[in-house]
Amino acid sequence: MDNYYIAVLAFLGCLAIFDLFVGVSNDAVNFLNSALGCRIAKFRTTMWVATFGVLLGATFSSGMMEIARSGVFHPQMFSFSEIMIIFFAVMIADVVLLDAFNSLGLPTSTTVSIVFELLGSAMAAAFFKLYMDGGSIEMVFDYINTSKALTIISAILVSVVVAFVSGAVIQYIMRLIFSFYFERMYYKIGAIFGGFCITAIMYFLVMKGAKGASFMQPEWIAWIDANTRIILISLFVGLSVFFQILIMAFKVNIFKIVILSGTFSLAFAFAGNDLVNFVGVPLAALDSWKIWSAAGNPADDSFMMSGLLNPVKTDTIFLVASGLVMTFTLWFSKKAHRVIQTSLNLSAQQSDHELFGSSLAGRVIVRTTMSLGSIVNQIIPGAVKKGLDSRFKHRRLARGEEPLPFDYVRASVNLVLSAILIASATSLQLPLSTTYVTFMVAMGSSFADGAWDRETAVYRISGVLTVISGWFLTALTASTLAAVICLLMFFGGSVVSFLLALLACALLIRSNIRFSKENKAFQAERKMRYDVNTIRGILNERISQNLFTTVTLYNSIVENFLGDSESGLRKIKLKANANFDRLTRERGLYYRMNYSKYKPNKEDFDARYSYFRTFTHLRDVGRSLQSLARVAKDHIANRHRTFQGELGQDLADLSQLLVEIVGSNQDTQSVAAFHQNAQTLLNRIETIQEKLLLTGPENGFSSRGCEIYLSFLLFARELINHYEIIQMLQQKLNNSVATQASSSTTPTVSEVKPAV
Repeated sequence: MDNYYIAVLAFLGCLAIFDLFVGVSNDAVNFLNSALGCRIAKFRTTMWVATFGVLLGATFSSGMMEIARSGVFHPQMFSFSEIMIIFFAVMIADVVLLDAFNSLGLPTSTTVSIVFELLGSAMAAAFFKLYMDGGSIEMVFDYINTSKALTIISAILVSVVVAFVSGAVIQYIMRLIFSFYFERMYYKIGAIFGGFCITAIMYFLVMKGAKGASFMQPEWIAWIDANTRIILISLFVGLSVFFQILIMAFKVNIFKIVILSGTFSLAFAFAGNDLVNFVGVPLAALDSWKIWSAAGNPADDSFMMSGLLNPVKTDTIFLVASGLVMTFTLWFSKKAHRVIQTSLNLSAQQSDHELFGSSLAGRVIVRTTMSLGSIVNQIIPGAVKKGLDSRFKHRRLARGEEPLPFDYVRASVNLVLSAILIASATSLQLPLSTTYVTFMVAMGSSFADGAWDRETAVYRISGVLTVISGWFLTALTASTLAAVICLLMFFGGSVVSFLLALLACALLIRSNIRFSKENKAFQAERKMRYDVNTIRGILNERISQNLFTTVTLYNSIVENFLGDSESGLRKIKLKANANFDRLTRERGLYYRMNYSKYKPNKEDFDARYSYFRTFTHLRDVGRSLQSLARVAKDHIANRHRTFQGELGQDLADLSQLLVEIVGSNQDTQSVAAFHQNAQTLLNRIETIQEKLLLTGPENGFSSRGCEIYLSFLLFARELINHYEIIQMLQQKLNNSVATQASSSTTPTVSEVKPAV
C-alpha cells in the first residue's frame, strides 16, 4: 500500500508542474501588461525584473500553504486514505476543469477553482463517511472549516468590488493631480509620488508579507513589528529626497523606477498568493504522507490526520523549485508570450476592437448612469466642471508619434495598487484571484480616465459583469466536479483512480497538441505578408466558399420549413449560428493583419480595407441567415401552418434555382455566375412577391404567414444585393492588382534604349 501512495504523490507532483506551466502562461500578462504596454523599458529588462519578483515571491508563500492543509476543511475529521482521495480528486478536477474552460474559451480563475474544488471534494468525502456510518447528513458541516471557508470565499468576491472601486478612486485622484499632461506636475511632485509608491510597496509586500516567508526568523518579524512607523517615515522621507535629487541633477525618469518596482511587486505578489493554487495540494498530500509514515504506517483508513493542524513551514527548496519552474515558463513558454502580445493589442486605450460583447445588463447600466450623470452635471457649478474637464483633457499626439496602450500614470496605478491588494490578502492568508484583481483595477482606472465613453462603455461594463459571472460559474462547476470525482473514487477504489489518472493524462496531451496546432497557425498568420496579392487570393477563395455555404443553408431551411421538420430546423439553426461566428472570426483578421511583421504600402492598406468591407457584407448576410433560421424554427415549433400549393412550390423553386446557379464548385466561377443571373433572380422574387399579395388571402395565408414568407424573399433579396456589392469590391481589387502588375512590367522612359 505504501508504494500505491508513493505513486499517487508522484502523479500529483507531475500535475503540480503542469499547473505551474499553465498558470504562469495564462497569468504572466497580469504583471507584465502595464510595463510592456507603456514601453518604459526594454522587453528583456521588464522580464528580468518580473523574474526576480517571481523567484523571491515564491519564498514568501509558505504561509499560504495552510489553505490547502486546513483552510477549507477540518483534517482531523478525516483519515489518511480519505485525505489522499480528497487531494487526488481536487487535482484531477482541476485538470479537467481547466481543459474544459480553455476549450470553450470561458474565463476561469485558478484561485476560485482550487478553493471550491477543496470545498466540494471535502463535502463529498464527509457525505460518504456519514452515509457509511449511518450518521445524520446535517453533520456534514462539522467536517468543514466553515468560518475560514466563508472568509476565503467572501474575500475573493469582495476583492472584485474593492479592486474596481479603489482603481477608479485612486486613478481619478492621480489624474486630477497630474492630468494627461503629467510632465507639468512631474518636476514638482514626481519625487513625492515615487517615494509614496515605493514605501507602500515595501510596507505591504515585505513588511506585511514577512510572516509568510519560509526563511524569516521570529525575532526578525518582532523587530519589524516594533519599528514599523519609524521604518515607514524614514523610507518615505529618504526616498522622496533621493528621487528629487535624481530628477533635478540627473534627469532620471522616476516613473520608470515606479513602474519597474510595481512590476516586481506584482510578480512578487502573484507568486506569493497564487503558488498555493498550483502546488498547495500536492505539498499538503506530501505532508500527510510524511505524518502517516512517521507514525509507523498504521491502518490508513483509521489514522486521523490531526497532524495537518500543526503549523509547518514549507521547505524552502520546494518553494524555490516552484519559482524556478515559473520563471522558466515566463521566459520560454510560447503560450505566455502569445497571451502577452494578444493582451497588449486588445488593451490599448485607443483600440476600437473590444474584448467583450454587449449585454442587456450593460446597456441598462449605461443608460441609467448617463441619466444620473446628466443630473449631476446640472448640479455642479460651471467653473468647477470646467476645471475638472481640463484635468481630463487628453494630450494630442505629435505628428508621427505612436500612441501607447497606457501612459505612465495609469500604468503606475495599475501595478502598485494591484500589488498592494494582493499582498495585503497574502499577509492575511487569504487567496485572491490575481487575474480578477488586476483586471478589475485596470477596468476601474480606465473608467476614471474617461476611457468608458459612449462608444465603449457598454462593452467594458459587460466585461466586468462577465468576470463576476465567471466567478460564480467557476465556483459551481469546480465544487460539483470535484465532489463527483471524489465520490467515484470512494466507490470505485484504486481502479477508478487509475482510470481518472489516464483521463487526466489524455486531456493534458490533447491540450498540448491543440495548443501546438494553434501556435503554428498563429505564427503562420504573423509571418503572412497580407499584401494586395495575398488578400486578393484570400477573398477570391472565401467569397465563393461563403456563397456556396449560404445558399446551401438557405435551401436547407426552405426544405425543412416546407417539410414541417422542427428537428431539422434546429440543426440548421445551429449551423447558421456557427456560420455567423466563423464569419465574425474571419472578419477579425482585418485587425490581426496589423500584427504582421510585413510593412504594408498604400495599395496593401486599400486591399485590407476592401477585405474589411467584403467581410462586413458577408457577416451581414450571415446575421440575416441566422435570424431567418430562428424565425423559421419558432414558426414550426409553435405549430403554425406551412406554405402549400403554388406559393410553396415557388419558394422551393427559388431556393433550388439559387443552388443551381451557384453550382457545386466552390470557386470564383460560382460568384461570376451568380452576378450574371442577379437580375433574373430579382425578377423572380418580384413575381413571387406580387403573387403572394394577390393570391395569399385566397390560399388561406394569415398575416403571420405572409410575414414569414416575405422573410424568405427578403433574405434572398439581401443575399443578391450584398453579393452584388461584394462583386464590385472584388472587381475593383482585381483591377488594382492588374494595374499594379502592368505598371511593374512596363519599362520606364529611362529604361527604353534608343534604336541605333
